[in-house]
Amino acid sequence: MKIAYVRVSTVEQNEARQIEALSKYNIEKWFEEKVSAKDANRPQLQAMLDYAREGDIIYIHDFSRIARNVKDLLEIVELLQTKGVQLVSHHESIDTSTPSGKLMLTVIGAIAEFERANLLERQREGIAEAVKEGKYKGRKEVHIENFGEAYARYVRREVNKTQLAKELGISRPTLDKLIERHKQSAAS
Repeated sequence: MKIAYVRVSTVEQNEARQIEALSKYNIEKWFEEKVSAKDANRPQLQAMLDYAREGDIIYIHDFSRIARNVKDLLEIVELLQTKGVQLVSHHESIDTSTPSGKLMLTVIGAIAEFERANLLERQREGIAEAVKEGKYKGRKEVHIENFGEAYARYVRREVNKTQLAKELGISRPTLDKLIERHKQSAAS
């Protein structure tokens, strides 16, 4: 069976380009999702891996759609190989059923991971330079008027953290920071 896996990172992104590119392979079963590839625990990816059987061919637009790092990519490819499933990347023109395809997969995966690490390093360097020049100060600190009253309600167990964060219109991590700051100021 010819299977396709299509992924974009966010709801705002459009998967039409990938679908159009893969349509030429006469795909019989499509697995699509809009989720980050930060790890391999993605519902449609897992469903596709469970669905694939010996002799099937899985088509992807490019390797970044199925995995973000070499380790995950190689684990997925190894799983597919043990199941007798072939993986074909449209963009890289690589077929994992061939020895040269396996070699190229490893090389391309390593390059992609290297590029991602370099991008993150450049981003960190840029932020550090902007901070040093006073151009970037990070996110503004959240301040809630009468936070002490809201915190007292939490201490009295009238609300839990999730409820309190929702009432205050902030995230749980932000609430945790406010609570810690409140405790520190009360202690001093």
